[in-house]
Amino acid sequence: MLVVCTGNICRSPLAELLLRERLAPLGVRVHSAGTGALVGRGMARESQRVAREHGIDPAHAAAHRARALTDDMVTRADLTLTMTTDHRTDVIGRAPSALRRVFTVREFAALAAAPADLPPVDATQSARARLAAAVAGIAAQRGSVVAAPGDEDVFDPYGRSPAEYDESARELVPALDEVVRVVRAALESPAGAAG
Repeated sequence: MLVVCTGNICRSPLAELLLRERLAPLGVRVHSAGTGALVGRGMARESQRVAREHGIDPAHAAAHRARALTDDMVTRADLTLTMTTDHRTDVIGRAPSALRRVFTVREFAALAAAPADLPPVDATQSARARLAAAVAGIAAQRGSVVAAPGDEDVFDPYGRSPAEYDESARELVPALDEVVRVVRAALESPAGAAG
């Protein structure tokens, strides 16, 4: 899984750490990068604070170093979550074949929360195939949920007040909760299934 923002020092590393913490027991690998990354820079101090407040080990937040987004990252990711529609456009421009696997994080959450007939989990498939089926099911919902302008984006708090970092997190964290729900449903073994 890949999470993308601009500088890779505020929103995407926070999302990476939160997703990694919640999905690690399922073996999900989560990475982040920036479309205009401040390569090598650490996570913004206020983003580190928000991460701590959400239970992330301070050492993990302090260890983050910004990385530049590459085409290969997009191509290899089973799911790419961006912070804005502009980031989504950039990512798809790098790897058009990834279109059905690239969403803004809030778009993915809204589509996942919409009532729909998602494909049932097939316990005989590999974990990667089950995740791919879940992502395809979410992608098939595009067009069925229309967001108001700006509702798909997570506010960029870079260089702003602590309160604005908190506001950004209030937009991001509930969307991540929905992502985690979908990924867990796809990857956790159904009751009675081997695995």
